[in-house]
Amino acid sequence: MRQRLLIAAFLCCAATASAQQNNAKIEQQVGQLLAKMTLEEKVGQMTQVTLDAIIKTGSSGTVEPHTIDAQKLNEAILKYHVGSILNTSGKPYTREQWLTFITQIQQTAAKDRLKIPVVYGIDAIHGMNYTIGCTLFPQEIALAATFNPALALKAGEITAYETRASYIPWNFSPVLDLGKNALWPRIWETFGEDPFVAKTMGAAMIKGYQGDNIGDKYKVAACMKHYLGYSFPLSGKDRTPAWIPDRYMREYFLPSFREAVKAGARTLMINSAEINGVPVHSSKYLLTDVLRNELGFTGIAVTDWADIKYLHDRHKIAATQKEAVMIAVNAGVDMSMVPYDYSFYSYLLELVKEGKVPMTRIDESVKRILTVKYELGLFERPVGNPSDYKKFGSAEFTKASLDAATEAITLLKNSNNVLPLKKGIKVLVTGPTANTMRALNGGWSYTWQGDKNDEYAASKNTILEAIQQKIGAANVVYEAGTSFDAVQNIDAAAMAAEQVDAVILCVGELSYTENVGNIDDLNIPDAQVQLAKAVAKAGKPVIVVLAEGRPRIVTEIDKLSAA
Repeated sequence: MRQRLLIAAFLCCAATASAQQNNAKIEQQVGQLLAKMTLEEKVGQMTQVTLDAIIKTGSSGTVEPHTIDAQKLNEAILKYHVGSILNTSGKPYTREQWLTFITQIQQTAAKDRLKIPVVYGIDAIHGMNYTIGCTLFPQEIALAATFNPALALKAGEITAYETRASYIPWNFSPVLDLGKNALWPRIWETFGEDPFVAKTMGAAMIKGYQGDNIGDKYKVAACMKHYLGYSFPLSGKDRTPAWIPDRYMREYFLPSFREAVKAGARTLMINSAEINGVPVHSSKYLLTDVLRNELGFTGIAVTDWADIKYLHDRHKIAATQKEAVMIAVNAGVDMSMVPYDYSFYSYLLELVKEGKVPMTRIDESVKRILTVKYELGLFERPVGNPSDYKKFGSAEFTKASLDAATEAITLLKNSNNVLPLKKGIKVLVTGPTANTMRALNGGWSYTWQGDKNDEYAASKNTILEAIQQKIGAANVVYEAGTSFDAVQNIDAAAMAAEQVDAVILCVGELSYTENVGNIDDLNIPDAQVQLAKAVAKAGKPVIVVLAEGRPRIVTEIDKLSAA
């Protein structure tokens, strides 16, 4: 035993020494590269644009199939020295398409004077959800329902593998906001309302994404978001003001980010909204005093979508767009998700030359960006090797997703042990969530709003299809009954309920995220309540299946349900 302990201690010390040597080497490389850079090249590194800024377009919009416009790409990288690109252009891509895009981007970066690779970022929040054939995992709120950090770790590991298999090294995940306002349309992207659960599951997912070395070909840089207090708007509407006392902030909202920093998260995305009247993108207190000096975060702080512009357009704290850039960078922003143009680049150049943003502030941010690029191994391997990722979309990965989903499903009620249903019975499946993948996968699934789930996940089973496979299609009657918010054919569903042994009522929400999901009322739409009342009149057991992104009020439906 003593010998084993000595060996373990030796290996631990050796690993620590190796990491320290690598850190020192990267620090030296960053210092040498920074010394060679012009102001223009530095400001370029702080600029991030979306794929749409470089995609080929015509008179009717984006040209199909999607291809990169070489002239636009040259402008982005060779003229503006852009350090990062993100996103898709409204659709998922195959691995081969991603390889073509990333290769072209990195080959162009290699033509720039200093050959600094671009770091590409993506929102792979529950699997590499923008690559066709990926392994999708339950959303964070469902993972939280398992209370099993090992599942979050495994989801992170497989997502990292498949994101790198798509040649992308930076993942804008996990969401570490607390889901404390049930109206908020991104509740389902969080690990829920409990600080302990959020920080524990978040740290596990970060470990899965990053491992011990983000330069590993199967690991990515994680991005903890959205720092800080984003999820608690007074109105419940996305990107609207919050009022959070400092003590409450520190007790509830800060712990998950503190734990993420301890777990080694290398990047961070900033809250788009404002707290106590101060937009977070303008808050030196939060972005420097707390984040850097208190938490000890050393990585990249990136804005969310167009949020520096919003300091002028929405928050009205900057008289001009140029002043907005000055405020944000001086507060501690490292990289601007602009995302469509090069205004940030132009304004920041002027501000430095005018002495309104100090060069020390620029160097600070560029050091952080270059450090993460070196840590990711982008200077040695800007594009991955396709042959390294044979497990992409594999049965092994699918089984891991199934394990997580199985633990995530939560039984809320089971009166008189009605479940499990007896074999050989006939059931009615009804309701708006019964036969659509949108309600199961949610947003950030193949597209931003998840509105193409039924197209790209056509090979997967809806609730209806899964029940048909389980008990035989001959034993299943299907009537939609309603859409999500409008009565369609409730009478047909009510009549069908008379002819079966049990009713499986599938209610909830369609996929959404961000402002598209804003609501004023937590009550589930009345059309779904009417459907429940209609089918319950048959007197058969009603089993309610809730597929929703936030806790809707279902009191009337609950009264009618057996499970």
